[in-house]
Amino acid sequence: MREELKRRTKQIGIETILLLDDLPNKPSAWELAKQITRSSTSVGANYRVVCRAKSDADFINKLKIVEEETDETIYWLEIFEETGLIDSKRIENVKKEAEEILAIVVASLKTMRSKKS
Repeated sequence: MREELKRRTKQIGIETILLLDDLPNKPSAWELAKQITRSSTSVGANYRVVCRAKSDADFINKLKIVEEETDETIYWLEIFEETGLIDSKRIENVKKEAEEILAIVVASLKTMRSKKS
């Protein structure tokens, strides 16, 4: 499961970068592209850090960063969608995958927190 999640979290960054090719050449799109590039690539990078956690507390703290970055990525995808900068159909699969990853991360955090209690 860990290797599969590493692949999926990395793929979110890749798919998001590929979406940016559909953006119009305008200042608002450039700024949004910078934001989503940072958050979406951070999902996979930070998940790799989670896999090297040294304790349960370290694991939880690092996984919370993945949760935040994934949620932020979903936010930026919604902005692209709602402003019409990228067609909704083009965003649909990436957004769905990000939401699934977020659900997995949230469930993992709940499990780890209950183990600590």
